[in-house]
Amino acid sequence: MVRVEESDVIAGVVVVTPDTHRDERGRFVETYRRSWFPLGREMVQANRSDKQAGTVVGLHYHLHQADYWYVPRGRALVGLHDLRAGSKTDGASLCLEIGEHDDRGVFIPPGVAHGFAALTDLTITYLVDGYYNPDDELGVAWDDPDIAIDWGVSSPILSARDQANPRRIDLPEALRPRAGLRT
Repeated sequence: MVRVEESDVIAGVVVVTPDTHRDERGRFVETYRRSWFPLGREMVQANRSDKQAGTVVGLHYHLHQADYWYVPRGRALVGLHDLRAGSKTDGASLCLEIGEHDDRGVFIPPGVAHGFAALTDLTITYLVDGYYNPDDELGVAWDDPDIAIDWGVSSPILSARDQANPRRIDLPEALRPRAGLRT
């Protein structure tokens, strides 16, 4: 039985535990179904990223785009933080591990900062409900002490972009997500 559960820590984040079917040939997992997310929109683009163990990606956020993440190979520690002014969970952080060991996926609404640490070499797939838009690719510091995500990685491998992201307190007001903003 598929379990679809909205987070009690960050409003709008949905964690899915799909059915896994195994036999002598291997396994089958239905990783995404639109009907699992009544407040979501149609996913229009799929992406794949392969990362080596020790990599930290993020924290990224979008004003207008939602993501759905699934890790078919390896394990990721996902870090989420609600940046949405006016959200009942504004300022809340959540960490969860997803990967091939449990087949869970996570739906991330606009305005929720998201990142992951590769606990092993991994492949992550993510579906998005908007085509790539560089103006909606925003970030906040992965190591912001006000967000306080423990990535579980002692010497993270980071991109130059992620190293340069501002702290939450330094985000320009024009780039601060608002609860309910969606275009």
